[in-house]
Amino acid sequence: MTTTPALPFIGTGLSRVDGPRKVSGQAPYSSDFSAPGQAHAALVQSTIAAGRITAIDTAAAESAPGVVKVFTHLNVPALVRGPMTPLGTSPPAPLQDDRVLHHGQHVALAVAETREQATAATALVRVEYAAEKPILDPDDPRAVTVDNPWGLDHERGDLDAGLAAAHVTVETEYTTSDNTNNPLGLFATLAEWDGDRLTVHDSTQWPSMVRETLAAVFGVPEESVRVLSPFVGGGFGAGLRAWPHVILAVLAARELGRPVKLVLTRPQMFTSVGHRPRGAQWVRLGASADGRLLALEHRSRSLLAAEDDDYEPFAAGSAVAYACPNVRTTDQQVRANLPAPVSMRAPAEAQGNFALESAMDELAVALRMDPVDLRLRNYAEVHPGLDLPWSEKSLRDCYTVGAERFGWSRRAAEPRSSRDGHWLVGQGMAGVSYPWYQAPCRARATVTADERATVSSAAIDIGTGTYTVMTQLAAELLGLPADRVRFDLGDTDLPKAPQAGGSGLTGALGSAVHDACARLRAAVLDLVRDDAASPLRGRDPADVVAADGRIHLRDEPGRGESYAAVLARHGLPELTAEGSSTPADPRRLGMAPAGAFGAHFAEVRVDEDLGLIRVTRVVSVVDGGRILNEKTATSQIIGGVIGAIGMALFEDTITDPTTGRIANATFGDYLVPVHADIPDIDVTFVGEPDRMNPIGTKGVGEVGLVGVAAAVANAVHHATGIRVRSLPITLDALL
Repeated sequence: MTTTPALPFIGTGLSRVDGPRKVSGQAPYSSDFSAPGQAHAALVQSTIAAGRITAIDTAAAESAPGVVKVFTHLNVPALVRGPMTPLGTSPPAPLQDDRVLHHGQHVALAVAETREQATAATALVRVEYAAEKPILDPDDPRAVTVDNPWGLDHERGDLDAGLAAAHVTVETEYTTSDNTNNPLGLFATLAEWDGDRLTVHDSTQWPSMVRETLAAVFGVPEESVRVLSPFVGGGFGAGLRAWPHVILAVLAARELGRPVKLVLTRPQMFTSVGHRPRGAQWVRLGASADGRLLALEHRSRSLLAAEDDDYEPFAAGSAVAYACPNVRTTDQQVRANLPAPVSMRAPAEAQGNFALESAMDELAVALRMDPVDLRLRNYAEVHPGLDLPWSEKSLRDCYTVGAERFGWSRRAAEPRSSRDGHWLVGQGMAGVSYPWYQAPCRARATVTADERATVSSAAIDIGTGTYTVMTQLAAELLGLPADRVRFDLGDTDLPKAPQAGGSGLTGALGSAVHDACARLRAAVLDLVRDDAASPLRGRDPADVVAADGRIHLRDEPGRGESYAAVLARHGLPELTAEGSSTPADPRRLGMAPAGAFGAHFAEVRVDEDLGLIRVTRVVSVVDGGRILNEKTATSQIIGGVIGAIGMALFEDTITDPTTGRIANATFGDYLVPVHADIPDIDVTFVGEPDRMNPIGTKGVGEVGLVGVAAAVANAVHHATGIRVRSLPITLDALL
């Protein structure tokens, strides 16, 4: 069993160490970098969704002022597809043939001396097509269906028998719309070759994956590729791939022998870096008269690109959300002529939870049972699939603490039972069981003779607070003040790290930092093992503690010495150790890995005459294991709730059903919540350190989003008596 150390200062709200650089404009994002002699690139995108390019004329563009070259499928060398990643295949290599698979596909790249000249050149490229009727509807008989693409379909017990024995059944269909990630920072790539050595500045959540992909595509060793991304202007999952525009920038730089910079436009962000796919879900629940689940079926069908993959098993999480003896979950994906879907904050769970937790609310209404009581009655004390105790689970506390903080006991059960003038007031809730995820990670720790430390890893901070939390953790483990510790990241020349995604980076990276710091303390003890001048002579790591810039005996704080004293006596300017982490084996440990859990409670007001919806109050209670920094963790939950309110009430990427063109690919047309749409959000953390990693933490980057859409929809039903089963909830559904 993994033990968790006592970390007395962890959990305090240390302010962001990167905050001053950001607010002063000194934090460099990918779009801020330049290289001597660089050219600028701009994309030409298809105006059809399916078919072939029959002719492409670049003469006028290449004759325009400042234009260096226009790349098309006619003059681009053959490229291999990138490697398989833990999240699926790499996107197809760009400009490899004349086929068009979606509206907005890259069909040419103009390179010029300035960005304005490159953009102007794209308008001069003439493309002729033999258009075909695109597949845009999952019910199109030409569409190819992919069953159980990730092998996660689940079945236990006898579903039909459970439904037959049920006193009350609920059978419903739910739909969710396409949503676009839309980080504030436009994705940008700057590529520069020096012989066979490639340096790339890129907007990414996974520098190591970009390095592996570029090395494979361009046939160079991984060690010859360096990817830099010290700051990212958001991602929400869009940065989890090496997208075709990145490969095109690298290709142009190699072919032209000079650096090339490419910055996407906002409309191109809608077609070039993924989106949350729309889908339909069918849920059947059967329960006894006292509210115990006897049967649960959850099926989903979502859209997939014509030649790409995306991890979106909507229904998979329902298999382990509740204690139910008879369960069946299945997922399908349907290929269509659409831009590639990709992970968007809480992929699959965001959509799947909306369906399950809405259905649970419908079941509570049918049973005339309180929604919180129904969930507590079906609480999974052990992992339903593995039949093992959880490594840590405090979901029960999420329900009870949340209900108390929200004032749930004062809620009248009947819909339309509360109003304030012409506003109908409703309250709803939802539970969250977010899956566990962790990947291998490495880190390095160095302490210098002036008692400063640098800890590093090729991880990334997409705004979640990684710089701060890892600085804080390393300072705690090395016994140094936080202002004497620097954490370096965003550089693939540093020890390899996984993606910032899946709510798994803090556990993976934090555990690697824990190991590196432990090895560094052990390296100090190795130096003085036979040192007669050291009070630590012959001591083992278990005998000592690091605090106040010193390593001292655990039971005798007065006996110890500083890092500076040890290094000076041995004539060393610094000492370095490398550490790593690997995911724990649940079976070997005899417990089921527990991701984050949570409960969200929402209050809404609905204008009885106009159908306008206002979210007026949200209470979120989260079991995130050991919280390393309460301030940044709270910010993560607040941000997730805001994103979920967008999913529930505003966000809908609209594709023209005939042409496949995205009709609202600007911030003027794609609605997102603004300050006036967001109420005060009350965030509370509960739970104990998790036993699946040595620092006891769980990721909280996505649990704040999952469940809020269902809580809002359930509150709308409580306010109005109208059950809306499709997102976003718009006023026409309530009139």
